[in-house]
Amino acid sequence: MFRHQLLAAISMVLFSCSALAQDKVVYHFGEGLAQASNGLRNIRNHLEVDPKAKIVVVAHAQGVDFLMAGAQDANKNPFNVIVEDLKSQGVTFEVCKITLRNRKLEEKQFIPEVSYTPSGVARITQLQSREGYAYLKP
Repeated sequence: MFRHQLLAAISMVLFSCSALAQDKVVYHFGEGLAQASNGLRNIRNHLEVDPKAKIVVVAHAQGVDFLMAGAQDANKNPFNVIVEDLKSQGVTFEVCKITLRNRKLEEKQFIPEVSYTPSGVARITQLQSREGYAYLKP
């Protein structure tokens, strides 16, 4: 009898923990505007089926271009509109400072919704190895 109660209690605890679990995903953007268009669509789809997912976008190299003020997709739609919408849903956007230095870009060239990280690749590694984020590269 005690054994069944113990198993039931353990099952309830495990179920409660899994119900509280939140998917955490880092999206890696490093390849320019076409990748950004695809990736942002992927993130929208992701949030449609999992609105509580914790999503971090880390951008470096040409992957930062969509986060620059005035950036537009191939159909002349401004990227900042979708970034603002996704940020309102909890998505964070991080830009690599090494990229800024190497490309001679300045923070004032970017939309206000971004934050900055010292190194994009180091940040992706940290999110994966230390914080348990899944990795996606659209």
